[in-house]
Amino acid sequence: MIWDFTGQKATSRHVPGVSFTGIVHPGLMGTAPSADLLATWNRREQALIDTDPDRVPPLALPPLPQDAVLGSLQGADLERAAAEAARTAPPRENGGNQDIKNFTKGSRVFYPVFVDGAKLSMGDLHFSQGDGEITFCGAIEMGGFIDLHVDLIKGGMQTYGVSENAIFIPGNVDPRYERWLAFSGTSVTLDGEQRYLDSHLSYQRACLHAIDYLTTFGYTPEQAYMILGAAPIEGRLSGVVDIPNSCSTVYVPTGIFDFDVEPSASGPTRIDPGQGVPRSSF
Repeated sequence: MIWDFTGQKATSRHVPGVSFTGIVHPGLMGTAPSADLLATWNRREQALIDTDPDRVPPLALPPLPQDAVLGSLQGADLERAAAEAARTAPPRENGGNQDIKNFTKGSRVFYPVFVDGAKLSMGDLHFSQGDGEITFCGAIEMGGFIDLHVDLIKGGMQTYGVSENAIFIPGNVDPRYERWLAFSGTSVTLDGEQRYLDSHLSYQRACLHAIDYLTTFGYTPEQAYMILGAAPIEGRLSGVVDIPNSCSTVYVPTGIFDFDVEPSASGPTRIDPGQGVPRSSF
C-alpha cells in the first residue's frame, strides 16, 4: 500500500475515503545492554523457544551469527559476539523496538544505562501507526532525521524512581479526534477455545471485529487491516481481572473517514473500494 503525504496528512490511492494526521515517531530507541543483561535475554528467550522449538512462527528469535551486524569486529571477537548478539525485533529492558505511536515530537524519555557511554541508538521512523502495529510492518515507514537533546543523569534511576524499563512523557502534538467507534474482544479463539486472560488474543479479536465491520462499507479485509495498522487507532486493555476473559478494545476515530461509519438503522453506506487500481500502481 502506498501512502502519500500532504503536510501532516496521509492518504492512499489504495484506500479511498480515508485521511488522517500522522503521529511521527521512532519505532526504535534504546541503550545497549550489559554482558549480564544480554546473557539474561538469551537465556530466557531460548528457554521459551525450547518449550515448542518447531512452532511457526517461532516463540522467539535466537541469535543469528551469519547475519549479525557487528561493526569492525573481526576474528575470534566477531565469532564470540555474533553467537550471542540479540535480535533487535522485540522491546526489552533497554527500550528497543517498542513501536509506541505516541512517542512523538516533544516527548521526554528516561532510559536506564547499562554500559559506559550508554550507546544510545534509534531509528525505524514512522509517519503514522495504529496501536499495536498489528500488520507487523504496517506502520507508515519513512526516511527522516531526529533532533534531540541528551542528559546523562548520574544515579538517575534511583533519583527519578525509574525501574529497569524506560518511562516517557509524551509530547502534545497528537491529533485530536472528537468521536470514536470502539470494538471489543475477549480471550476466545476463532474456533471457540477459551483462553485464560489472554490479552493478546482479546486484542486480536477486537481488531478482527473492527475489520469485519469496515468490510460492510465495501472495503476488502486487506484494506480494513491496513487502515488499523497505519491510522492512529487507540488500543486499550479494558479489563484484565475478570476470569477467564480479558477484554481489549480498539478505538477507531470516525473523523478519518470522509463518510459516516457510525451504525445506522438504514444500514452501512457502500463505497467504491477502489479495487480497479491496476497492479502496476502497487
